[in-house]
Amino acid sequence: MSQALLKIDTPAPFPDASELAAYCKAVGDGLRLEILRVLRQNAYGVLELSQIFDIGQSGMSHHLKVLSKSGLVATRREGNSIFYRRAPAIEGSGGREFQLALFSAVDQLSIPAAIQERIQQVHRERTEASQDFFRQNAARLHVNQDLIASFEQYGEPATELLDSTAVSRQHALEVGPGEGGFLPALASRFERVTALDNSAEMLDRARQLVNEQQLDNVQLLHGDTEFALSQSLYADCVTLNMVLHHTPDPAKIFSDLAQLLNPGGALLVTELCHHDQSWARESCGDLWLGFDPEDLSHWAGNASLKEGESLFLAQRNGFQIQLRQFFKPTVAATTGR
Repeated sequence: MSQALLKIDTPAPFPDASELAAYCKAVGDGLRLEILRVLRQNAYGVLELSQIFDIGQSGMSHHLKVLSKSGLVATRREGNSIFYRRAPAIEGSGGREFQLALFSAVDQLSIPAAIQERIQQVHRERTEASQDFFRQNAARLHVNQDLIASFEQYGEPATELLDSTAVSRQHALEVGPGEGGFLPALASRFERVTALDNSAEMLDRARQLVNEQQLDNVQLLHGDTEFALSQSLYADCVTLNMVLHHTPDPAKIFSDLAQLLNPGGALLVTELCHHDQSWARESCGDLWLGFDPEDLSHWAGNASLKEGESLFLAQRNGFQIQLRQFFKPTVAATTGR
């Protein structure tokens, strides 16, 4: 038999004794298992986790240290703060299969109602901080954001990506339209456009542009993605331009928008790649300093969205923009027909 026809399955490497011992120590505590469960989709700082689990900061820091040492939790610096998230299972690593099996088991755990309520409280505090910033800085936000990436720098590529996206042209939903820069492009390409923003101040600025350009097929609504779900604002295309780094729970945004997409619809995301310019928090109200492309892919995959095209734009000031395209499978594709 030809060697080319032979298929040799290489067994997955096993963790060594010290690696396995670290895993066992890390998961040998009920609280640490609950921490891993909560970190499934979002990242939190140590103070936020202390609030969520109602324990002191020193105690939480100890548990996070154990989880980090085992390789089950990864850290990421956001300005002067450090956020914790579940570590990705690295292909080819000795503990990958153990880690995947552990996370799968942990995800079957239910989150107690008290902890779930405190998670929501942390998210509300993040949202309130973002909304307060926009209330106080709406007039000068355009100038501040231009220091990072103005609409003029990504508007044309975003429009080109929109034009290359094969979807029905009946209804488009833009979440977080800001001053409305992308609305004319949407209004000229879709029969109906809905612009949704949880900042009344920014929505007023978008309304000025809509009125000036007489975009009669654009409806402006004050609310978030949960409001959109409650109103059944299903769309053929959803756009999200420079919004994720202002949201308290990016993973939930993906989940909500995936539900709002009609089968075969597309989600188009323009977002900053991860950076270390902490001044953006104070000047632009950013909750997150951008995201790695893998973050968006992970959230989209969890929301059952399929990846399309990706485009990356390097800025002269060192920032990088990612333009991403995701699709919701059609009913036929979902059911295997």
